[in-house]
Amino acid sequence: MRALMLRSSVRSLVTVFGTFSASSRKVIAQAAAVSHRYYFRKTMHYQTEQRGHQNSPDYRLYFKTSDGKYISPFHDIPLIAETEQVLYNMVVEVPRWSNAKMEIAIKEPLNPIKQDEKKGKLRYVANIFPHKGYIWNYGALPQTWEDPGQKDKETNCCGDNDPIDVCDIGTQVCSTGQVIQVKVLGILAMIDEGEMDWKVIAINAEDPDAKNLNSIEDVRKNRPGHLEATVEWFRKYKVPDGKPENKFGFNGEFKDKDFAVEIIKSTHEHWRALVQKQKNTGGIDCKNTLCCDSPFRCTTDEAREVVQSAPAFGSAHPVSPEVDKWHFV
Repeated sequence: MRALMLRSSVRSLVTVFGTFSASSRKVIAQAAAVSHRYYFRKTMHYQTEQRGHQNSPDYRLYFKTSDGKYISPFHDIPLIAETEQVLYNMVVEVPRWSNAKMEIAIKEPLNPIKQDEKKGKLRYVANIFPHKGYIWNYGALPQTWEDPGQKDKETNCCGDNDPIDVCDIGTQVCSTGQVIQVKVLGILAMIDEGEMDWKVIAINAEDPDAKNLNSIEDVRKNRPGHLEATVEWFRKYKVPDGKPENKFGFNGEFKDKDFAVEIIKSTHEHWRALVQKQKNTGGIDCKNTLCCDSPFRCTTDEAREVVQSAPAFGSAHPVSPEVDKWHFV
């Protein structure tokens, strides 16, 4: 039965992503096999629970399964979602057009989403004219990790110690904590202050354009200017904070979906080593409730205690009008 499910999953991946090279077919089969080992299961609906006060340092968004059991979005949501077609799960951290830099808290138990801070202040991405906030739904692929101890052979840079980032270029504006299934189209090699920070380009499988977009070239052809705007956004988004422009591997050119699948598989393998305690966690909290062979697995009661120890949910704090300011760089 397991072998039948695996073969079915691989066929579905090919159906969704189109024709792959022989090497990429092998990569997909391996990823599917790994996901089976880590509770590869049918797509679930996830719930979220707010704690603390929005727009404040104590705000947290915890994740639960449909039956109310707390989980880690980093470790317990499968990388690959099994439906009639197999796609990647994406955890949305930042909705399109918004500014608050929300992210999975990798160093906290159960890894809730929180707003990032810099020097004691909440982080908001600047509006670089003509854009408002993030120009796509932005988030991460669960069960991936860009290992800071692993040097990329192409760029000679080490990972940034986070799950791999994803830009969903679909038309729907998602919400923070939403888990969507995405179709991978390609990848951009951003170098952020000397660290490798891959940006997967993908589209929500439910988007009306998903059937027409199967590659980076399709995006270039059907959405003129979208890829160029993406590179420009990532190049300049830190400049208003006094930082230099970001740099890119491969001269800022997007790599294709086959290349992207290879990178995703690599980050998934690094994550597996992390939750199996084969790698130094370096402060990352690997507490999980579903990875059966992980020494960091905790009980349902222990997970509940983590959430209950967080501040109770309350009214949102006001946001400074400075967040709406235009920046011309």
